Amino acid sequence: MNEPQYILLPASRWFIYVSLAVAFALDLLPWGRLPGVPDWVALTLLFWNLHQPRKVGIGIAFALGILIDVHEASLFGEHALAYTLLSYGAISIHRRVLPLPFWVQAVYVLPLLVVTEIIPFVIRLATGAPFPGWTFLMDGVVEAIVWPVVAALLIAPQRRATDPDDTRPI
Repeated sequence: MNEPQYILLPASRWFIYVSLAVAFALDLLPWGRLPGVPDWVALTLLFWNLHQPRKVGIGIAFALGILIDVHEASLFGEHALAYTLLSYGAISIHRRVLPLPFWVQAVYVLPLLVVTEIIPFVIRLATGAPFPGWTFLMDGVVEAIVWPVVAALLIAPQRRATDPDDTRPI
């Protein structure tokens, strides 16, 4: 049996910004940058770049990257560059990815998420930082594994009921 086709309600700006703020708060937690812990800002930013590219664009990605750089006291602009390239990649593939189920979308976003982890990794190595180990790069794979859950949670408020009744306006 086929899945029902959902007509989505428009996403409100306050929900987008609250979800980005919650993702930023999750990245501010002490365990936020341990190996194997997803980059919640990157995941949320990727979701909104895929679903609402006109409301959340490269400028917001750059600003969030600068905030993460300030929080982590890392080289200024490394996360801004990574998030900007993530947003550009997501916006460029959003029409191909949206009709697919979430688990197939995870395959499409895996390269974007891995590149988002590789960019700060390479910048740190180029500036003379010690090699952090290859476990640092597994975050992109973990983020792709978590993608279906994050996407389902963020799309849930926009779903309309499949069987409207007399009490629902639409």
